[in-house]
Amino acid sequence: MVKHIPNALTLLNVFCGSCALVSIQNGRYTEGYSFLLVSLIADFFDGFAARLLNVKSDMGKELDSLADMVSFGVVPGLILYKLIKTSSLAAQLGDSYWPLAAFIVTAFSCYRLAKFNLDTRQTTDFIGLATPANTLFFIGLLLIKQQNLEGFDALISNTTFLYALIPLSSYLLVSEIPMFSFKFKGFGWAGNEIRFIFAAIAGVLLFWLHESAVALLVVVYILLNIVSNLLKR
Repeated sequence: MVKHIPNALTLLNVFCGSCALVSIQNGRYTEGYSFLLVSLIADFFDGFAARLLNVKSDMGKELDSLADMVSFGVVPGLILYKLIKTSSLAAQLGDSYWPLAAFIVTAFSCYRLAKFNLDTRQTTDFIGLATPANTLFFIGLLLIKQQNLEGFDALISNTTFLYALIPLSSYLLVSEIPMFSFKFKGFGWAGNEIRFIFAAIAGVLLFWLHESAVALLVVVYILLNIVSNLLKR
């Protein structure tokens, strides 16, 4: 039974991702966010469990990508589609096919997941934006819109801004930008500087904005990586 624990966690990931899809489609955004958090936790611990129990397998690797495709591939596309359909120019878009462009993000998420399986460089850190982080950004936008967060709700309702996110998100998913993972290298400051800085900023933003801070945290994460890479040159 022990050898099936990692795959069970992966299946929990895809189950909760599917539940998130239904919740978001039905306008129950907080529930969708909760389901996605469970998917994220399951996605983190399936690989951890496989390494701990020494039961890594090719099937588990493929299963993980298939589950991630639902939770972190289809979900962000649906979120962006919903945001565009309710944006400032929604009435002008009408029943056109233009909002379906949101699923370009899904297509690039699929490409990234396939690339990740073959890219041996991504053992401790990431190359490009990981699909879970990308999904958190979009679910964060949805939560900000739901809560009418002052100063941000108008931007998130702007159709031009939302369409601009499509090429930006797609590029970051498949880019060659090195990005740190959240695996701490011991407990000391050395080697973990950027992780501790991010954790401190995350604590402040979460205390201030609660779950509405999620999208901003992803932006901070991307900016920290860009600055860190520039300083290393």
